[in-house]
Amino acid sequence: MKFLTFVAIFAACLAMAIADDEKYTTKYDNVDLDEILKSDRLFKNYYNCLVDQGKCTPDGRELKTILPDALKTECSKCNEKQKEGADKVIRFMIENKAEEWKALQAKYDPEQVYYNKYKAEAEKRGIKV
Repeated sequence: MKFLTFVAIFAACLAMAIADDEKYTTKYDNVDLDEILKSDRLFKNYYNCLVDQGKCTPDGRELKTILPDALKTECSKCNEKQKEGADKVIRFMIENKAEEWKALQAKYDPEQVYYNKYKAEAEKRGIKV
């Protein structure tokens, strides 16, 4: 389950924002992730926000705020729906947007701390990192 932690931080831009110190809000839990992943324009907007190359939507801004916390706390504030959404986004990126995935890793995990921490779990889940 540890890999879901890493996964959850990226789906957060599509599905959550900070509510308080205990849990992330469910405000974005009903965002249609499939629609975003199918649309190059929508995907690119979220991606550009995350890599500081474009404007951010409110949920994109929230993700940039929570990323450090989500990484540090193993996404302990995520609910199951957010973790499932994160899994979907990460699988999609690894399989379809490899360059963007690498850029996100370079920005948010430059020393590969989280990559090394979650690699074995990802492989168990059939995700080729």
